[in-house]
Amino acid sequence: MKTRTIAFTLNGEPREVVVRPNDLLLNVIRDHELLTGTKYGCGIGECGTCTVQVDGKPVLSCLTLAVAADGCQVVTIEGLAEGGRLDPVQEAFLDHAAVQCGFCTPGMIMTSRSLLDEIPQPTEEEVREYLRGCLCRCTGYASIVRAVLSVAEKGA
Repeated sequence: MKTRTIAFTLNGEPREVVVRPNDLLLNVIRDHELLTGTKYGCGIGECGTCTVQVDGKPVLSCLTLAVAADGCQVVTIEGLAEGGRLDPVQEAFLDHAAVQCGFCTPGMIMTSRSLLDEIPQPTEEEVREYLRGCLCRCTGYASIVRAVLSVAEKGA
């Protein structure tokens, strides 16, 4: 199968990776770049566990071809923290016990960060609507919604 070199920025660092036409962004992130915070959940875009940001927008990396990231800015859960300090959404998830098994947490956090970047002061209904594509089997979502709303209240 023919390969192609793609260049993109991953968590602020330039990267070049040789990919096949059918390689998924998820696999490049996990297997080539060894960033395992982005999880493989369902593989069909139903759970949100693999969510990353591409050019500031939430993207399901299990459905995105790696070649689509050529020339883009990609941010994973590992890239949210800056200077050794957690992103306010990451801190809020810890402070509000919005984590149980933790498997969905990276996707939930990345989606929540995107929501707050898009709508800095969302209502509870907007938070629930935005997170509708993220499945969690443990928390019941109440603590996740509280965490996101707390970040909005602080304006972070």
